[in-house]
Amino acid sequence: MTMWVAVLVAAGIAFALKLAGYLVPAKVLQEPHVKRVTGALPIALLAALVVTQTFTTGGGGLVLDARAAAVGVAVVALLLRAPFIVVVVLGALTAALLRLTGWA
Repeated sequence: MTMWVAVLVAAGIAFALKLAGYLVPAKVLQEPHVKRVTGALPIALLAALVVTQTFTTGGGGLVLDARAAAVGVAVVALLLRAPFIVVVVLGALTAALLRLTGWA
């Protein structure tokens, strides 16, 4: 299978999933269980992306480096109710300082 065939198949699947979302009856979407699940999905997906980018390498292995420490500092700042920009700056500074000191 060539790359273009794979891209077209993926685009077709994405379009079909979007279309299926529009075809779901409104009555189903108003159920409390469905509302809870759909409200939590973006949070779960974002958490999965953060964990994947923080604790994995290009080869697929787990790693603890400056990224993990930066996320830890950002979590603490969030728990202390720091503004979002402060959280981002603290995380970036943590990663930069650790990399500067040689702790990759």
